[in-house]
Amino acid sequence: MTTNDLDFRTTVFDKEYITLAGTREGIVRGGRHLFDRLPQAFEGVDQIAVIGWGPQGSAQAQNLRDSLGGRLKVVVGLRAGSSSFAAARAAGFSEDDGTLGEMFAVIAASDMVLLLISDAAQAELHEEIFGALRPDATLGLSHGFLLGYLTQQGSHFPTGLDVIAVCPKGMGASVRALYVQGAETNGAGINASFAVEQNVSGRAVERALGWSVALGAPYTFRTTLRSEYLSDLTGERAILLGGVHGIVESLYRRFEDQGMSATEAYRHSVDAVTGPISRTVSTDGLLGLYQRLDDADREVFARAYVAAYPVGLELTHEIYDEVDAGNEIRSVILAGKRLARFPMGRIDRAEMWRAGEIARESRDDKALPLDPFTAGVFCGVMMGQIDTFIEKGHPYSEIANESVIEATDSLNPYMHARGVAYMVDNCSTTARLGSRKWAPRFDYLLTQTAYPAVDHSTSELGADLVKAFEEHPIHEVLRICAQMRPPVDIFVQ
Repeated sequence: MTTNDLDFRTTVFDKEYITLAGTREGIVRGGRHLFDRLPQAFEGVDQIAVIGWGPQGSAQAQNLRDSLGGRLKVVVGLRAGSSSFAAARAAGFSEDDGTLGEMFAVIAASDMVLLLISDAAQAELHEEIFGALRPDATLGLSHGFLLGYLTQQGSHFPTGLDVIAVCPKGMGASVRALYVQGAETNGAGINASFAVEQNVSGRAVERALGWSVALGAPYTFRTTLRSEYLSDLTGERAILLGGVHGIVESLYRRFEDQGMSATEAYRHSVDAVTGPISRTVSTDGLLGLYQRLDDADREVFARAYVAAYPVGLELTHEIYDEVDAGNEIRSVILAGKRLARFPMGRIDRAEMWRAGEIARESRDDKALPLDPFTAGVFCGVMMGQIDTFIEKGHPYSEIANESVIEATDSLNPYMHARGVAYMVDNCSTTARLGSRKWAPRFDYLLTQTAYPAVDHSTSELGADLVKAFEEHPIHEVLRICAQMRPPVDIFVQ
């Protein structure tokens, strides 16, 4: 893709340009002062349907309703008999006022349909959903999985529809929690990308931007639906979930083998990553984390980074290739057919995660260690993902958000509050499957190749990798992105 491919025009919102690593990208900043423009952005739309009440569906339905303030009708559609009807009613949606109903009836009655059911359900029901859509409706997605599935099947979206995407760079709970904070802090929220797959009406860009602003996104950048699912599926299998899962399990065992108690090993592995390391990267970037260390700790960081970076680069390339070839999407669909017979087990019963429950009970966040070895491993794997996405031609906004910002500003704070095991056991089915599949690969390669390289050998290549890290363009990209960061940290209820 080229910069021109990602440019866009809007007459409703104020577009500005940022330059990231020499590439100009158009963005739109959000904020509650823009909510009065939403009816203009949604011109021609009287009713917006949010289909599904999972983490994204529940968050987006409430944010849209609150932002629009009754100027457009927001209706939640659920499968007949769904247990989520009670939760939607508790959040203020109701059959009595026409804001809650059976999904296919809601789809047929709506001008804009945001399809936020699970990936497997989208694949299973897409033909029936397409058949229920109005001929001139706008179909909205928050993930490109369905495009990947349709491509595999040699199929496509119905002609005559606008097809757009707004993809928050964080979990649904973050989308809602930071929006609620934004009532007092204008602009608090989760960044989002948007894509326009089909623009029949000529209004697709405005509707996508209106959707993103209504969700509370501090800034919105453009991507393509294909680019989004390639980076998103890869990222959640790498540093966002599967990678961090494998990293902390390998480090926990390493620290225990070196003589630490279970609680100490947890502090120096899991707590260090999800606490001080992530907080520092969130505010000061990867280079800021490195520069915060003293000379001795920088040497420890560098040795760990040099050993972990090749693992991150190799595995992220492999994951990306599997996603690009359609194998990961196919794997999710096949697994969905097995889950009734072979449901996913929980990982939180293992000794490490039980130790974590005990460790969190007595944790003092101010006293947590910023372990330099852990930091080097985490940043090495993260940089492997960054360089993979650069090589594959993704825009820098997407690279920064999918590789760094989503991890440190959304996912890791939840893991810090409730544990990595909690996240692995409670995220989307697609992400849970990906983490279980790829976390052992990260664990294995770090344990079998990276740590022995640290313990038993040195390499002249190490100095080159450290210099490349110090001079990497991602640092300036993150500095610019940080200027648009909301002035609040996520809270976990």
